[in-house]
Amino acid sequence: MKNQWIEFLYGRVTVRVSGKGLERFLNALTKNGLHIWNVKRHGTETITFKMRVQDALKIRRFARKSDCKISFLQRSGLPFLLKRLWKNSGFMLGAAAFLFIILLLSNMVWGIEIKGAKPATEYQIRKELDKMGVKIGKVQFFVENVEGIQRQLTNNIGALTWVGVELKGTTYHLQVVEKNEPKKPEHLSPQNLIAKKKAIIVKMFVESGQKVVDINDHVEKGQLLVSGAFGQEENPEVTAAKGEVWGETWYKSHVELPLVTKFNVYNGKEEQKHSLLIGNLEVPIWGFGKPEFKHYEIEKNVHKVRFLKWDLPISYINKTIREREVYQRTYSNSEAEKMALELAKKQIKSTLDEDAMIKDEKILHKAMENGKVKLDIHFKIIENIAVGQPISKEIPDDREINND
Repeated sequence: MKNQWIEFLYGRVTVRVSGKGLERFLNALTKNGLHIWNVKRHGTETITFKMRVQDALKIRRFARKSDCKISFLQRSGLPFLLKRLWKNSGFMLGAAAFLFIILLLSNMVWGIEIKGAKPATEYQIRKELDKMGVKIGKVQFFVENVEGIQRQLTNNIGALTWVGVELKGTTYHLQVVEKNEPKKPEHLSPQNLIAKKKAIIVKMFVESGQKVVDINDHVEKGQLLVSGAFGQEENPEVTAAKGEVWGETWYKSHVELPLVTKFNVYNGKEEQKHSLLIGNLEVPIWGFGKPEFKHYEIEKNVHKVRFLKWDLPISYINKTIREREVYQRTYSNSEAEKMALELAKKQIKSTLDEDAMIKDEKILHKAMENGKVKLDIHFKIIENIAVGQPISKEIPDDREINND
């Protein structure tokens, strides 16, 4: 098998020899170290055999001495294959260029469809996409993946609550949900408004129903605030009580913050690596070797390679390697106390409704232990404490429904 590969690389020819001195001719070839094989006799004065191309150039002088005539029947091997390819190189290059163009066009952006956005918002989205390089005629390999596009649009356009990005073939499809959409009218069944927690009433706005508490009243959790029943006690009319009852509520928070904190930051240095993923085999095409950075993080974008409407088992991978450094932040005691208080405010706000407000805060206890500042904080919050409670068939006589 090894010899066959060697003969293929060198090139081989099939030679026909005719004449009366065939044996003398073959002996002369053997004595001079010319390798021949597959020797076959055709009649009494004709034989054929195979030999290497470089040896075939030397046999004419042996044929003349042996009174034989030679002719070359067949040529094969790598040199002749390359010669034929070169002869047909125009056709091969044209076919390769055609396939490359089809492949390139199949992996370009040819459409961007946006649904669910107002004209002004759609203009902002298209403008932001253009900044990101997501435009018609751009090769998909050099465009951010759909998760990155979705993240940047949500962060950079304040009018968006959510945007879904999907790539189908050569078209990006965006489904948009905008902020401050008009609320659909609620069809409420008859209900009262009760307190969802203990509070002191500071402000009220009753749209429908009959209020049973007033400003500065102290209410308990579950206490009736606005009644949906009015009229005669024997046969009252019921409606859906609606409105807002703002009360002062109280919360306690415990927070701990270390005086010394270590975290990773990027220093701006990065490397780019490009490769092709064929099946499970990743073949690097640019950016070889290990990263030069000691500490780093890798961001990998994978783009499927398409041909017309089909996904090929090949992916283009772009890796961004960013160097990171360990940064140590040290707070003084007063700075740590201030930061811990801000952290406690953020934690409290995350548990409240968006329209709730912090009225006041007071540090109940402060301690420095094990390199940490520890705070116990009391917050006064102004928030809407009214929640709906369906009205039962029997209307209670008193104003307090549930104190638990």
